[in-house]
Amino acid sequence: MTKVFCIANQKGGVGKTTTAINLAAALAALKKRVLLIDLDPQGNATMGSGIDKNAVNANLYQVLIGEATIAQARQYSEAGRYDVLPANRELSGAEIDLIQMEEREQQLRKAILSVRDEYDFILIDCPPTLSLLTLNGLVSADGVLIPMQCEYFALEGLSDLVNTVKRVRQNINPHLNFIGLLRVMFDTRVTLQQQVSAQIETHFGDKVFQAIVPRNVRLAEAPSHGLPGVVYDKNSRGAKAYLEFADELIKRMKREALRSTARTANTANP
Repeated sequence: MTKVFCIANQKGGVGKTTTAINLAAALAALKKRVLLIDLDPQGNATMGSGIDKNAVNANLYQVLIGEATIAQARQYSEAGRYDVLPANRELSGAEIDLIQMEEREQQLRKAILSVRDEYDFILIDCPPTLSLLTLNGLVSADGVLIPMQCEYFALEGLSDLVNTVKRVRQNINPHLNFIGLLRVMFDTRVTLQQQVSAQIETHFGDKVFQAIVPRNVRLAEAPSHGLPGVVYDKNSRGAKAYLEFADELIKRMKREALRSTARTANTANP
């Protein structure tokens, strides 16, 4: 069954796009069919996947306003071996166009339906603000993955996002779940980061992924070469951490599927 996940954080500069790109490439390396949707007008996920965001004939903007389908606009990342629905500055205008449309928060979800069965995972790289674009991502998703740095101010942004997820689930998308937290840019030498990490584990329990992505120069260098970090240097600590994260996510989804099947069986046979 296809899983659609938003990779989101309302705080900028937390490694959200780096996580989206490298998770896509790591899942592809594990033989999964992946579509990465770049929902940020900056188009960093597009460029980081080795695709020239200004050279594509169609992008997410045309998909959202109904001028193209995902099948027509998607590009194949030769570097990462996954499909990309690209974005560029044109996407900034989608906010204005969407406001005039009926069911404006549903446009991405409806577009995904036509290709959903072609993939094992669809990842949506959301912008760092709670905009109509982000809302489209949350309405389209089965769950939210939150990359975060273990710093004090990150905790405030985390609280805001968790509350946003709850509101969207209550009012628009009852299938939206909080999947888990991924600690990124982690430096074991910093005492504060260790303390914040311990707080997160205490508060969120098994929602915190065991994989931890360290602060890593090779991951930071990779986008300038148009490559995911797991391809640029697969032996780097950062690349290995994202491969561990992808493997952990797959196993977690399998466990959830088994629990869901068991609950259904119990309901059918009280």
